[in-house]
Amino acid sequence: MSQTPTKPAAAHSQTLSRGIRALEILAEAQSPMTIAELSEALEVHRSIAYRILRTLEDHSLLMRDTAGRVQAGPGLAALARGVSRDLQSAALPELTTLANDLMMTAFIAVWDQHDCVTLVTVEPRHTTALVQHPGTRHSFAAGAPGIAIQSALTREQWEQHAPGEQIRPEAQLAKETGYAVSHDEVIPGVSSVAVPVSVPGQLPAAISVVYIRTDTPDREIAAALKRSAATIEAELR
Repeated sequence: MSQTPTKPAAAHSQTLSRGIRALEILAEAQSPMTIAELSEALEVHRSIAYRILRTLEDHSLLMRDTAGRVQAGPGLAALARGVSRDLQSAALPELTTLANDLMMTAFIAVWDQHDCVTLVTVEPRHTTALVQHPGTRHSFAAGAPGIAIQSALTREQWEQHAPGEQIRPEAQLAKETGYAVSHDEVIPGVSSVAVPVSVPGQLPAAISVVYIRTDTPDREIAAALKRSAATIEAELR
């Protein structure tokens, strides 16, 4: 009896996948990395890591310092400008105001599959604040930005983009109050407050701040975020 032929798996480029993963690792790194460190993170031989890095370097997607360590290059910034360009442009003035008024790092986060990804960020002037690099990602199930986005999703959007996943119970409270709060969820000792932002034709985003400690009540931080979210939404209409 003949068997039905098995459908071949979709072809993927291993080299391209490794190159993209290398960029993700460098974007998330707190400092430049050696080739040995990157090859270990990629779980490939140093010779393979070196070939990947040379290709990325040719396109200005990474750069080396005087010690030969590698970090994300200016070419990534040029690519990033084309991602959610309108949202970034509308958000930047509000993020700058929030960062300097609240003396906290302010950022816009978006949903990327099962992760919450930082799109654009602003740190306050004249003070030391937490660093939140664009491209930083963490589980969509953890942290105030993810909860805020969940609170703004329709049932249809949730079932389409997160089938079988459980929505955070805190998302219902965030829907009622208009903001989400998290403590020690993504990074120990770090807190966050976030508010959803409606983006025409896209999934909701979140405007958020992160901090280690503050005397400002959560509701006051949230009020400032809500005002900025409303301004951004008006700009996007």
